[in-house]
Amino acid sequence: MDLKNQIKENAGKYLEEVISIRRHLHRNPELSFNEEETSTYIRGLLDKWKVPYEFPFVGTGLVASIRGEMTGGPVIALRTDMDALPINEDAGLEFTSENKGVMHACGHDIHMACLLGSIMILNELRSQLKGTVLFIFQPGEEKLPGGAKLMMEEGIFNKISPDMIIAQHVLPEMEAGTVGFKPGPYMASSDEIYLTVKGNGGHGALPETINDPVLMASHILITLQQEINRKSPKKIPTVLSFGKVIANGAVNVIPDQVELEGTFRTMNEEWRKEAHRLIRQIAKGISEGMGGTVDVEIRHGYPVLVNDPDLTQNCRQKAIELLGEKKVVDMDIRMTAEDFAWYSQKYPSMMYRLGVKTPGQEEIFPLHTSRFKADEAAIQTGIQTMSWLAVSLLNK
Repeated sequence: MDLKNQIKENAGKYLEEVISIRRHLHRNPELSFNEEETSTYIRGLLDKWKVPYEFPFVGTGLVASIRGEMTGGPVIALRTDMDALPINEDAGLEFTSENKGVMHACGHDIHMACLLGSIMILNELRSQLKGTVLFIFQPGEEKLPGGAKLMMEEGIFNKISPDMIIAQHVLPEMEAGTVGFKPGPYMASSDEIYLTVKGNGGHGALPETINDPVLMASHILITLQQEINRKSPKKIPTVLSFGKVIANGAVNVIPDQVELEGTFRTMNEEWRKEAHRLIRQIAKGISEGMGGTVDVEIRHGYPVLVNDPDLTQNCRQKAIELLGEKKVVDMDIRMTAEDFAWYSQKYPSMMYRLGVKTPGQEEIFPLHTSRFKADEAAIQTGIQTMSWLAVSLLNK
């Protein structure tokens, strides 16, 4: 039996166990950089399977490895994230979160389960493999500066450096059984914007006696939206959104300051830098021109995630060989962000999508919501695809 069919057969053989693993992880979610029990559970499985690993990185992270027994071959890294979100689950699952206020609402439990399933398969097939596979279990994807950046800073690749890095991520808008690929820039950079506009508050009925920071903040918010959109280069997607405005006064009380919090996202690093400069310049110019001041803080988040074109096209073709052409989807860019982008800045990298919507289901349960849920049939596709891509790239 060839390797592709062995992978398919083993994915079916291990599916029940992997689903059980996924449900355990879903019941026991942990927030970013606090994945203590999750990490302990994963290490226990690796110990049972006699798969070596290095631990710790950034407190809870680890890197397992399987070395092929055939000579030659590259080093391929497969990555999963481990953290959950501060959301109270309302998905109606029988294996719902037992950690109140914390939920795997971004599918990281599925990512971990699929990677563990791939470890089971590749460990069994190692006599037929060339090269080495690294399995990255990464903390803190959901929290700046991102576990990917911190793990690399702690030297996860000091002993052995990967020739390429691959990750998969669930997508609730796409049906289970399908996967999606997008070469080149795929996901946006993500920065957090914090503005504190300061003036002199007072009685709302006496505007001549005050210097109104609410009015200043209003001008800043509208002007930023207009100017950033107007000056963004053509064909470079850009988003500036403010989701939090705090003017803690009353119906007749103007406060001394107003706080604005938002996000800036784009698909181009040079424009990203220029937009930061414009945000500072515009906010300062308006506030000072109206007799106030502004404190501007821009927290640099994840960079643009760039899928290596050659690696992505190669993996897309291999996915077609495994699943059939109708099960492989061409993706568009997304303005969401991923700390996997840190890997893509240094190594040929590729993140593809795993569909988790039940076929024929009309309602979508989006990521980062309390009702997110996934069709567990997708797990078999995830195990197969990740294992097959690794084997194909190793033995190419």
